[in-house]
Amino acid sequence: MIPPHLKYMSARMRGDVPAFWRYWTLVHRILAVNILPILFVALGILWLDAYRNQLRDERVDRLASDAAAAAMASAEVPMDQRIDLLAALGSAEQARLRIYGPDGNLVADSWDGAAPTYELQDPATQRWTKKAARIIDAGFNALVAAPPIEPFAEPTRDRAAAWPEIAAARRAGDVVTRVREAPDRTPVFSAAVPTPRGGTLLATANDRDYTDQVRRQRSTLAMLLGAALAIGIALSLFLARTIARPLRRIALAAHRVRTGRSRQVNVPRLPRRHDEVGALARAVSDMSTALQERIDKIEAFAADVSHELKNPLASLRSAVDSLERVDDPRVRARLLDVVRQDVIRLDRLISDIAEAARTDGELTRAQLEPVPLDDLARHLIRAWEERRETGNARFSLTTQGNGPFIVFGEPMRLARAIDNLIDNAVSFSPARGRIALNLSRAGAMIRLTITDDGPGVPEDERDAIFHRFHSHRPDKREFGRHSGLGLAIARAIVEGHDGDIMVCDRDDEAEGACFTILLPGWEGA
Repeated sequence: MIPPHLKYMSARMRGDVPAFWRYWTLVHRILAVNILPILFVALGILWLDAYRNQLRDERVDRLASDAAAAAMASAEVPMDQRIDLLAALGSAEQARLRIYGPDGNLVADSWDGAAPTYELQDPATQRWTKKAARIIDAGFNALVAAPPIEPFAEPTRDRAAAWPEIAAARRAGDVVTRVREAPDRTPVFSAAVPTPRGGTLLATANDRDYTDQVRRQRSTLAMLLGAALAIGIALSLFLARTIARPLRRIALAAHRVRTGRSRQVNVPRLPRRHDEVGALARAVSDMSTALQERIDKIEAFAADVSHELKNPLASLRSAVDSLERVDDPRVRARLLDVVRQDVIRLDRLISDIAEAARTDGELTRAQLEPVPLDDLARHLIRAWEERRETGNARFSLTTQGNGPFIVFGEPMRLARAIDNLIDNAVSFSPARGRIALNLSRAGAMIRLTITDDGPGVPEDERDAIFHRFHSHRPDKREFGRHSGLGLAIARAIVEGHDGDIMVCDRDDEAEGACFTILLPGWEGA
């Protein structure tokens, strides 16, 4: 049964994504989705902080200019008209203008000639929305690491000494500004400027419009950040769709392969995906194809084994049955010889079948190491010469070009592959035939050729001879001595080492076969 979480998957589902998205790796996509909202927030905070600072500087500069103009104007009018002038200027600029004499005493106040231009609010009497806004203000200041602002309070005795900016202005002889904070966290801007007659003019303004304007911009920014968050959520869902959906398709296909339905499964390859999901899909598809090929080979191998075992068993059974009914010693001797040959044939066949069955598995677990092919070939030739059961075949080994002829592989497996080719050459060579091994380099590959003086291999048989249980032997005297697995085992070993094996005509155009093995040279050589 298909698991419940895979049932809703249908054949109409696609793993495709928009073109601009296809070449992004999953790491890039995840980073983009997660960084985008954070980037918007960071840029928004930086912009709002810069906007607030710029607005504050503009307000302070404007108050300083107004204070300087008021100081110049106050020096041009008589004393009895000064308060009216300050009242008019203060009402126009929504500021409180005060003049202190050279002795530090207050000599004129715009609020004495007109209504107050601002009123400091008591936070305890304001609505909860204002309190929430002040909490957000404090959080924003902490976020941008804004320096603390000095609280503002009217002095109990209004003299020049109560205002540090007045003393600074007198020392500098120029306008000095200061920013303080009212109890409700609205700014109080002040500007002190010396007057031509030795006094000092102080302008103060509780600019509540500045705070409202900053908070409005912050609200607008909050809406934009909310939109960015919505976009981030949408991108996250899109990312989940482009990752989870194809993964479910792959999981469903893998489940069907696991349940033995691999012949009916079309594992999605997602050729348009160039990210990790596409690589996974193609890897799973290739794995499924390789698994199916392996299963097909195992099934074919099992059928071939059954067929190959039946022939010697049938011959053996016939000979054994005949022994019970034959009294002639010569006939019984021939039957016993048939039994002996069939047993030898079965023994060799079973050994080769076992060798062929475990070759692939052993290659995947083998510990690879540098193998000098010239030394390996000399050792094998020496072993064959010591047997002296091969019709006294003559062996030779030559090398062309500069060595070393070292490959990276499993020595025992490589020895078996070369030995099988030598055995094949010996079996086809006439008595005193010459079997020549030659080592050379072909670029990054190492070539080993094995030639013999036998009848050669017809062109239409040169691929088939590497198939299991295939044996092309015109001379039937060798029938039963070979299982037809030697060359198949040799090819499996060579291909397991990322090499290639082939058969062709001899270069010298003489009669005989030429088997060639190509193996990658060891990079450390």
